[in-house]
Amino acid sequence: MRIAFADHVFTATLYDSPPARDLWSMLPLELEIDNYANNEKIAYLPRKLTEEGSGSFSNEAPGDLCYYAPWGNLAFFYAGYRYSAGLIRLGRLDGGVEPLLTRGKFPLRIERLS
Repeated sequence: MRIAFADHVFTATLYDSPPARDLWSMLPLELEIDNYANNEKIAYLPRKLTEEGSGSFSNEAPGDLCYYAPWGNLAFFYAGYRYSAGLIRLGRLDGGVEPLLTRGKFPLRIERLS
């Protein structure tokens, strides 16, 4: 999928999972992205995603794209983090995390790549 905010345009690859397919079904999305916890940027979805088939995971790494079910938001990790209950990994950013280092709140567009 294609992700754009500020002057940045980059892509992410979703995993083949029920929550990732649910996100895909919602595209395109116009959201707002903002900083959170000095290691991620977050964006709130218009509705919650399915949690079917989710569970704990390991090997957390910058570049992970996750969904935090309790709050209903996407989490774009640009620094280290640890799994916590309710966090569902949806996919990975393609390329580096540099776009996510831009501080501030911006309009965000997420759309399908053909």
